[in-house]
Amino acid sequence: MAPRFNFLLHAFLCLALATTSFSLSPKFYDNLCPQALPAIKRIVEAAVHREPRMGASLLRLHFHDCFVNVTSILHTTILCMPYNDLDELIFFVFQGCDGSLLLDSTSAFETEKNARGNFNSVRGFEVVDQIKAEVDRVCGRPVVSCADILAVAARDSVLALGGPTWKVRLGRRDSTTASRTLADSLLPSASMDLPALINNFKNQGLNKRDLVALSGGHTIGLSQCVIFRNRIYNATNIDPAFAKERRATCPRTGGNTNLAPFDPTPARFDTAYFKNLVKERGLLTSDQALFS
Repeated sequence: MAPRFNFLLHAFLCLALATTSFSLSPKFYDNLCPQALPAIKRIVEAAVHREPRMGASLLRLHFHDCFVNVTSILHTTILCMPYNDLDELIFFVFQGCDGSLLLDSTSAFETEKNARGNFNSVRGFEVVDQIKAEVDRVCGRPVVSCADILAVAARDSVLALGGPTWKVRLGRRDSTTASRTLADSLLPSASMDLPALINNFKNQGLNKRDLVALSGGHTIGLSQCVIFRNRIYNATNIDPAFAKERRATCPRTGGNTNLAPFDPTPARFDTAYFKNLVKERGLLTSDQALFS
């Protein structure tokens, strides 16, 4: 395992294993349905092959699902024990990562899909539906939770784009409710400065190292013009040539859904994102803030 990815894996593991019990295990489905994980990987690889951007979309789905806790009014608590070997990492985690982002609105709650950080932004639901249908088929019955599907699909997406892998402890239970209000208040914003980002992650039990590592997920994927427009026209900590490049496809008005990559290699999980920050070529305000 490349050393530069160790801190990234630590952060993914801390975030990805939230649950309401201590029964998580990488072998949770070994006896229940040994075909489940290969089926997830097969569909993820096919989806990413068709559209590399889908890898980033599936990773983002998992991140946004984990960052919102709908089972209590308290913030998600995520505690990671010190470690020497990532394979032996021990965690004690509570709530979150429960598939609540997948739920549509009902008379009892409004979907998290309508939250500011998700509306017309999160995508990949059709791939999750495809995975769920295939896993239910190969298992002969509904066995694998949607929350676990999101966690495994995120890991397999990173791997499909050339990134590292990590053990996913499984056995999450799906939420039966969702909260747009919590999603609005808990999800980090692309316009946040460094103090706001640090505080936002601290509220989730995550530290500065976790913030930097998880932000590194922006090494893959694209962002909409409406998200980065203010930075490319008004920021002072931006490379002028980079701003000019981005303005070519993101006018001051209109073109809100026009896309731009976070770094020069949006279909490869690498360290180009961090190299861009050194050059003041971060696409989002929250990206470049990390180099403050």
